[in-house]
This record gives sequence, C-alpha cells and structure tokens, in this order.
Amino acid sequence: MENQTVNEGKTAAIIAYFTIIGTLVAFIMNNSKKNSFTSFHIRQFFGIFIMGMINKYLVFDMLGKFIGGIVFLFLVILWFIGFIGAIKGEEKQVPVVGEYFQRWFNGI
Repeated sequence: MENQTVNEGKTAAIIAYFTIIGTLVAFIMNNSKKNSFTSFHIRQFFGIFIMGMINKYLVFDMLGKFIGGIVFLFLVILWFIGFIGAIKGEEKQVPVVGEYFQRWFNGI
C-alpha cells in the first residue's frame, strides 16, 4: 500500500472504529474520494459491529450470558486488533473473520 494512501485515509480509518456513528462519519468522509485504506477499515469494523449485534440479540438470548460473554470478549479482541492496525497504517485483517468481512462488504 502506498504511504500517501495510508496517510490520507488514516484519520478516517481510526474514526471508523468508534461506534457505528464513527463508521458513518468515516464513510461520509471517504465517500467523495475513495481511499482504499479507509474502506478496508470501515469494512473491518462494520463486520465486527454486525457480529456484535448478532451476539447481543441472538447468542445472549439463545445460548446464555456465559457464551455471549465469551463471544463479546472475542469481539473486543478483534476490535483492538483492527484499531491498532488502523493506527499503525496496516491493512491487517482481523483473525478468523476479516477475510469474510472484506468479501461481504466489498461495496463499501
């Protein structure tokens, strides 16, 4: 990845990891001039967010608080890995599911 692309998109990529509102702000910031680095991190966080909603509304209700808590801890670790990648200027996919997020949300 070009250093200029990373530098131009780094702020929006970091903002994307702060709640879904931050993701919307980053998406709007990235909408006029598509930056591949920012888009990558928006897709990563959006996938983590969707998994969090599934955990909240399905796993907690169907499998209980213990399993839901384990999934929540896993999601926090994924968030941390993605956030640190954005700060460092790396396009490093989050473990296990990052590849799927890039494919599923390719239009972002």
